[in-house]
Amino acid sequence: MPEELIRMDNINKFYGSVHALRDVNLKVDRHEVVGLLGDNGAGKSTLIKVLSGAVPVTSGDIFIKGKRVEMKTTNDAIANGIETIYQDSALVPQLSIARNLFLGREPLKGPAFLNRMDHEAMNVVARQLLRRVGITKEIPPTTPIGSLSGGERQAVAIARAMHFDSDLIILDEPTNNLGVAETRGVLNFVREARDTGHSCIFIAHNIHHVFQVVSRIMVMRRGRVVADNIDPKTTTIEEVERIITGEELMEAV
Repeated sequence: MPEELIRMDNINKFYGSVHALRDVNLKVDRHEVVGLLGDNGAGKSTLIKVLSGAVPVTSGDIFIKGKRVEMKTTNDAIANGIETIYQDSALVPQLSIARNLFLGREPLKGPAFLNRMDHEAMNVVARQLLRRVGITKEIPPTTPIGSLSGGERQAVAIARAMHFDSDLIILDEPTNNLGVAETRGVLNFVREARDTGHSCIFIAHNIHHVFQVVSRIMVMRRGRVVADNIDPKTTTIEEVERIITGEELMEAV
């Protein structure tokens, strides 16, 4: 039996009179990559913001490894093993690769009261992580993030999540505006994360990318989950598109 990692039960979110999430249930098992699909306004981003602690839930429960948790801030999510990688990677362009990998969690050396960052240790780990996520060219860890390509920035963000041993990595539109080679790299990173014991939620408008890496697909429409157990191996992209747009309902009438 698969081991449950994350469960969200009857999640509701109101923004004033707008009912953005309506009794949403979400479950992610260990070593599972779940694709979360839906048109703009379907509720995908809101659901992820609730799970990542970015916005408070109006009602409902969140369980991690079977224990009910409160997600009041993004630090709560990080403390519970959840890392979220947004489209812009939430990186600081002026800082180096190494500093971005450890941002807010820098190792220190010497007496603690001096608060001196261990740059050498960060650089060593950064080199190892860049190789691990498939960056084969030699990029010094002191390189500013702002000088990297979009795919390389995504690689750094994913490497950070993997290094801090996150149980769940949430990727919000990670391939948007990337070239073919960079997209291939991001998809390989997702496979690497899965194969090294992490779970992922993969959000993308490009269904072709989702089909390449996920083990299960969920579809949201107008704040509700309308399908949560679509097998990409036995379902076509066209069938999923009809579920996203609601065409399968019209055909049934």
